[in-house]
Amino acid sequence: MMRALFLQSPAYDGFDGGAGSRYQARREIRSFWYPTWLAQAAAMVPGSRLIDAEPHRIDLPAVTRNARDYDLAVLHSSTPSFGSDLRAAKALKQANPTLKIGMVGAKVAVEPIASLEASIDIDFVAGNEFEFTIREVADGRDWSEIRGLSFRDRRGHIQHNAPREILEDMDRLPFVTPVYKRDLTIENYFIGYLQHPYVSLYTGRGCKSRCTFCLWPQTVGGHRYRTRSVGNVIEEISWARRAFPQVKEFFFDDDTFTDDRPRAEAIAIELGRLGITWSCNAKANVPPETLKIMRDNGLRLLLVGYESGNQQILNNIKKGMRIDVAREFTKNCHEFGITIHGTFIMGLPGESRETIEETIRFATEINPHTVQVSIAAPYPGTFLHRQALENNWLDRDAAELVDERGIQIAPLHYSHLSHQEIFHSVEAFYSRFYFRAPKIAAIVSEMVCSPEMMLRRLREGVEFFRFLRQHRASPL
Repeated sequence: MMRALFLQSPAYDGFDGGAGSRYQARREIRSFWYPTWLAQAAAMVPGSRLIDAEPHRIDLPAVTRNARDYDLAVLHSSTPSFGSDLRAAKALKQANPTLKIGMVGAKVAVEPIASLEASIDIDFVAGNEFEFTIREVADGRDWSEIRGLSFRDRRGHIQHNAPREILEDMDRLPFVTPVYKRDLTIENYFIGYLQHPYVSLYTGRGCKSRCTFCLWPQTVGGHRYRTRSVGNVIEEISWARRAFPQVKEFFFDDDTFTDDRPRAEAIAIELGRLGITWSCNAKANVPPETLKIMRDNGLRLLLVGYESGNQQILNNIKKGMRIDVAREFTKNCHEFGITIHGTFIMGLPGESRETIEETIRFATEINPHTVQVSIAAPYPGTFLHRQALENNWLDRDAAELVDERGIQIAPLHYSHLSHQEIFHSVEAFYSRFYFRAPKIAAIVSEMVCSPEMMLRRLREGVEFFRFLRQHRASPL
């Protein structure tokens, strides 16, 4: 068995590139998701080590000092972080020329040739279900026999093996939480709308929705929701609760945990018996009877992707959601006392000054507890990316998706709506949503009730105002 290092390499300061993040960028407040996909692969290789550099403030020299301790390094990469990941690979190879270096993630899965051609230091990349591919590499199997592997042979020629079969029995995957316990400091992971400390993990893979912008289902997850058994999920949560007694909340990061409602209800009931506080991703169409079962069994918060308040835009992106259904769903959540963190995207196909205004009005009307406003990001491998290229919406010099600080740029533009207008709609959205008397009163009340929340919101407030100031000053 090769000695294996799994690395989320240093990128931009505060950059959330972990494989659990919805999009890879610095955020309005410092936030970090767990590197769950990378941890899953690390769990498959005995004796491995996982380093998640940014949350642990580990710089590249500190990583490379240990390079000779390993035979294999596996880096998770993304489109925004690819350049810095290549620099990390080069530094590792210089420190240990015999080290075999591979990359995983959506970026290299959809662009294996370009990824390998980008640097001689990259020996291989792995596609879908890469956990099993990496285990076979670590086992020392001949690379020509490993499904899902693209690699550079001894002559320097790039070879592509057959794709790996889709994993159907998700219970074959080992738990990720023991890797968290072994290699990560969980207090370094925090998300503004989740209780701290939290732990996130997946109970399934894939999403049946066809949203044109969404990265994971179109690249590495697939459009069938393949799930772990209820007993398997509860077994890991029980283990994690014993391992992390300080954890206040568990988050299920499945693309849409509520896609399989009977299963979601069954898991909820078991979590209720354990007395677990938990949250999850959900589509804005969960019926009230399911909401009640989940709420009665420990559900605290739903992360809901509303994206837009304009029905035509939702149709354009194949969201499969109706505004009136989302409005009723949100009303039900408020009545049940379920907190909502709503996510919205500016600059999707069909966006205009009028639809931006419509979305802001919609958000203030339905009034989720917190919001996240991002900019439409056409990741390679998505329908949105192909659509942008075909319609000349994407400037070549804007294809990196983030700027030199790791902050999202506005790569898309339309004949009637410029990069600048899309970019600056973000701070307008945030300002109008949060700087309302009722919302300010709700935040202050939350702070008064908890000294811990007081300190946390004050820190986040400083970061948020700094973000708004930098955003307003930026040309994009």
